[in-house]
Amino acid sequence: MTRQEKHEAIENLKDALAGVKTLYLADIEGLNASQTTAFRRACFKENIKLQVVKNTLLAKAMEASTHDFGELTGILKGNTSLMFSETGNAPAKVIKNFRKKMTKPVLKGAFIEDAIYIGDDLIDALVAIKSKEELVGEIITLLQSPSKNVISALQSGGGKLSGILKTLSER
Repeated sequence: MTRQEKHEAIENLKDALAGVKTLYLADIEGLNASQTTAFRRACFKENIKLQVVKNTLLAKAMEASTHDFGELTGILKGNTSLMFSETGNAPAKVIKNFRKKMTKPVLKGAFIEDAIYIGDDLIDALVAIKSKEELVGEIITLLQSPSKNVISALQSGGGKLSGILKTLSER
């Protein structure tokens, strides 16, 4: 790779990292061609962009980025694949589902909404993270619940009251 190609690769990575909300670093070393293709397809189905990068170029792009990636630059050893996603838990779910069949890929770290997670032992915690849309939906459901209960009680109470009045008028 020439110096110019390296500079272009760093700039491309820096541009990709500038607008990132969710970034996972995974190790897919040891997967054969068919397994790698299956993993890429699983990522594509979940709108996750998978990109294999050189650690030195990624480290330079992270240092030049507007985000603070903190300790993530320290884990850039061995094979590194970037997983870009709009949803915070989607890459973790893909990794966990793919590992039901084999031991790879291994999660190195994640950057989600300015929070940094390091280590494969956090995969279950990352799967449990709810997206913004899921949280908003739960809050709306919780806010609607009391009003639905009041309306339901008023409607059923009104039916009972009219039934009692009807019975009394018939007597």
